[in-house]
Amino acid sequence: MKSSNIGGQAVMEGVMMKNKDRYAVAVRKPDHEIEVMTDSFEGVIKYKKLTTIPFIRGIFNFVDSLVLGMKALSFSADFFLEEEEQSDQQKKEQASSGESKKEKPEKKSTDGLMIGTVILAVILAIGLFVGLPFLAAEGLRRFVTGNEWVVVGCEGLIRLALFIGYVVLISCMKEIKRVYMYHGAEHKCINCIESGLPLTVENVKKSSKEHKRCGTSFLLFVMLISIVIGFMLYCKNPLLRLLLRLLMIPVVAGIAYELIKLAGRSDNPVVNLVSKPGLWLQRLTTREPDEEMIEVGIQSVEAVFDWRAYFRENGISLEDEAGEQP
Repeated sequence: MKSSNIGGQAVMEGVMMKNKDRYAVAVRKPDHEIEVMTDSFEGVIKYKKLTTIPFIRGIFNFVDSLVLGMKALSFSADFFLEEEEQSDQQKKEQASSGESKKEKPEKKSTDGLMIGTVILAVILAIGLFVGLPFLAAEGLRRFVTGNEWVVVGCEGLIRLALFIGYVVLISCMKEIKRVYMYHGAEHKCINCIESGLPLTVENVKKSSKEHKRCGTSFLLFVMLISIVIGFMLYCKNPLLRLLLRLLMIPVVAGIAYELIKLAGRSDNPVVNLVSKPGLWLQRLTTREPDEEMIEVGIQSVEAVFDWRAYFRENGISLEDEAGEQP
């Protein structure tokens, strides 16, 4: 079946799903009710032709995904910040034996603040995954004289090791484990639909928690492609070498994005083979969700995507919405 073209992200106790310019964030609130917010997001770049040019569009789509991801995280976090503030207020009231009306906390998040946060995060990521491996490889140069390929190879391996190590370390955090469970719910909902199964809890439970269009796979592609391109960028001046690596970041992101798009719409054996490392890495960034998490994912999907219409377009019967594939 053709790709649904919907994508998403896990947030605090919830799932964000995006379909074209519409997105929804479904959150399981502290009282266990599900809150769903839908809105439109046209992207940071208003000149839309740039977002359709192959290899160029990946750069802008990556920036858009970061900004939208921050908006979704901010929305989900507000519920739990509010609960903490209410709890603190109640404790103060009990201590003072007084009563005061608790006002709803003001949301401080703005588009400008989120864009600034994204820029800071990108700068830190570049420092960690580009600058640090480069400096480490330069330090090895004194021990490996006359063989530039070995130095470049070491730089690439250090970058890859840092990335995988980072993924492993954060996967051990208790709070991140729950986010990864919602990440699994997001993937399983999309896989359920794209497998031709009605979107029910039982069908979602049976679906895979790995998906070829995942951001984890995109980032791994970025790391691997940067290693390949690193072998092509040689010059004697170390500052120029570093500058070339920084300038190539948009190119690397553009190539990785095209690979992810190809993987999402193709079942070619070669494409599937290339996608395998990303799917393996997703075993660290996804966890099996419980039924309540799956319910959140389903509500997020249904807020922006008519999967029944999608089935009709692909000639799939809806006679058995209870469970089995028709």
